[in-house]
Amino acid sequence: GYGAGGAGRTRIKRGDGDDIHAIIWFCDLRGSTPLADSMPREEFLDLLNAFFECMAGAVLDHGGEVLRFIGDAVLAIFPIQSRHDCPEECPEHQSACRAAVDAAQDAIMRIAELNNSRRERGEEDVGFGIGLHLGEVMYGNIGVPGRLEFPVVGAAANEAARLEGLCKTLDFP
Repeated sequence: GYGAGGAGRTRIKRGDGDDIHAIIWFCDLRGSTPLADSMPREEFLDLLNAFFECMAGAVLDHGGEVLRFIGDAVLAIFPIQSRHDCPEECPEHQSACRAAVDAAQDAIMRIAELNNSRRERGEEDVGFGIGLHLGEVMYGNIGVPGRLEFPVVGAAANEAARLEGLCKTLDFP
């Protein structure tokens, strides 16, 4: 995987990084601010963790890598090692795309199960959106010397977030 940890790695310093070709996954819990305001803190944190288990669990179970939890959102990637002029003809691209779509379908089913349990307890369903995008991102060590992070940045990550935002507009996961 990508990141700062790992046995046998050289010391990673600020400014180190790589370009990554990947499927970028961005998902978001809908209505989290009103939920946080209307629920006891512990209940909201339990809900947030259940949401993360559904989303991140699906990503991990399908071979993706969870990079960050951003508030009530999850940023993940399905890395592709090769570059190809015709990605639709490349088995590695096809495999990564299939894994990302399978993970999204799995996440949708997991949220449906979570919502069934919530309804049985008289609680409202939780909503969400998932955006997937294939592209290049930079994965780098950024920040200040006392606090470094390893995020992905670039147009493809922004486009995945915008696609996820369209889910709300279109009222579709």
